[in-house]
Amino acid sequence: MVNFINTAPLYSVWIQTVNRPEWKVTEAPPTQLNRMLFEDELDLGFVSSHEYAIHPDQYKILSDLSISATGSVGSVFLFSKENPEKLTGKIVQLSAQSQTSVGLVKIILEEFYGQQPIYVMPSEATKNQISAAAGAFSPTAVLAIGDQALRMKQADEYPVQLDLGEIWKKHTGLPFVFAVWAVRRDFCRKDPDCVLEIHQELLRCVREGQQDIERISREAAPKIPMSASACLEYLKGLEYDLGPEKRRALELFFDYLIKRGEAQTHCLPITICG
Repeated sequence: MVNFINTAPLYSVWIQTVNRPEWKVTEAPPTQLNRMLFEDELDLGFVSSHEYAIHPDQYKILSDLSISATGSVGSVFLFSKENPEKLTGKIVQLSAQSQTSVGLVKIILEEFYGQQPIYVMPSEATKNQISAAAGAFSPTAVLAIGDQALRMKQADEYPVQLDLGEIWKKHTGLPFVFAVWAVRRDFCRKDPDCVLEIHQELLRCVREGQQDIERISREAAPKIPMSASACLEYLKGLEYDLGPEKRRALELFFDYLIKRGEAQTHCLPITICG
């Protein structure tokens, strides 16, 4: 399970209502879950859409589940000192937490705005050094996702704040799917009944969480911290389905990745489970 508050409408219900000790849950950022799923340390999980695109032979995607948005997502931003049309040759600091957002921001800057920035991916070990040495390393723009993006948005230190979901919608007319629930193919074969049972519980949690969104927002808001009303507005903007339009959006994202040499050609068509 992704350990950002964007999963709260699902995960808070899961914690309160699912009593299955044999289903062991790991909380982590998307990139860590991506690695663990690929290395067979997990059987299934909410992972970056990008992870499916680069290892499609390993996974199936559970139907009707995603983390997505139609327009503004509210927690995936490029914070910049310059407008996006002026970032060629400028340093853009990427995020180590999400493969999808890294792929998306490159598509947006290069394909939509025709820019060629200098991308930097700081390791976890050097992030504090980079902050301290701002004079020597001064990115013009910073990609941030999840709870970090929510905090940076409130700090309001960058004059340009590009919501990547909004920019994608503007240029494609489609929603964007940031994460999918991927299941290892070998686990699908080994225990299909368990996969079905978990799938049904996840769908139930989403339904019940959306019905109780005000309470969940009040509980999640202090983790940022942000006001309960701002958290409610944010969570209401997130979507958790994977209907036909979301699948088209996912296919378009994958098509961009394939053309850029960043994904396997056989990630299309998407393999859906359930």
